[in-house]
Amino acid sequence: MREIRTFFQYVIPSIFSFALSGVYAIVDGFFVGNSIGDIGISAINIAYPVSAVLQALGTGLGMGGAVYYSINKAEKNEKQARKFVAGAMWLLIITSVILTIITFVWTTPLLRFLGAEGELLSLGEEYIAIIALGAGLQIIGTGMIPFIRNHGGSFYAMMSMAAGFIKNIILDYLFVWIFHQGVAEAAIATVIGQGVTFLTALIYMLRYQQFTLSMMFSDIASVSKNIIKIGIAPFGLAMTPNISLIIINCFSILYGGEKAVAVYSCIAYIISIVYLIFQGIGDGSQPIFSKYYGEGNFSNLREIRKLA
Repeated sequence: MREIRTFFQYVIPSIFSFALSGVYAIVDGFFVGNSIGDIGISAINIAYPVSAVLQALGTGLGMGGAVYYSINKAEKNEKQARKFVAGAMWLLIITSVILTIITFVWTTPLLRFLGAEGELLSLGEEYIAIIALGAGLQIIGTGMIPFIRNHGGSFYAMMSMAAGFIKNIILDYLFVWIFHQGVAEAAIATVIGQGVTFLTALIYMLRYQQFTLSMMFSDIASVSKNIIKIGIAPFGLAMTPNISLIIINCFSILYGGEKAVAVYSCIAYIISIVYLIFQGIGDGSQPIFSKYYGEGNFSNLREIRKLA
């Protein structure tokens, strides 16, 4: 009974967190689509995989570090646990810098690869240029959430995501509907929303003295290798649905144009929420798995696996 209660205490907030993390593009598409029509929602849907890569990288690196953090905490190895916090934070920062440069400089080639041409390309460039400048907020903010969850702050992690989501809705409403702006302003609303999530997550990490960048140079290679080894799986799982999205978008443009992309955007939004709910169950279970694994409590670990 205790395991069941613990399971749901972690998993339910995680489900809401992941569902909210995928709603940023949906909110942008909703307001822009109702403001400037099919071309607006199509541009955002074409550009969505670029945003998804940023989110998936943050999730993967954060999860990779958080798994080892929890295992070492359960083994009472506080010093080693903090190494993985520092290692993950450095990887998140470095990745943010690299992805900001790549995404901003290569916006046009990336969008052409995703099938955008003409006005669709022009609007997509406006949107992604802003998203690229805020890439660090999204990657690092998303990457800190698993550490908060693994520290026992599942509800706080959910509220952190919710705060950013609500801010995005309010600003989208103001920028796009009240002030009659376009996709660039919708992107600004998204970046500000992600900034709110980043700040609330950082406040938690600092308040509970979980944030650190301090580690020995000799530990960098081994810690980074272990984080990436674990992080590949959540990154891959987060990115897989976007492969089909890219393919369907390309064929939609080819055979039906922007209207076909707009129609599929609505379908894709529903599908993405379903995927994120399942991911929330898996990622919400992870802190308990890591804790029981570190404690050597394999009977409880199997019970949590059944529940998941």
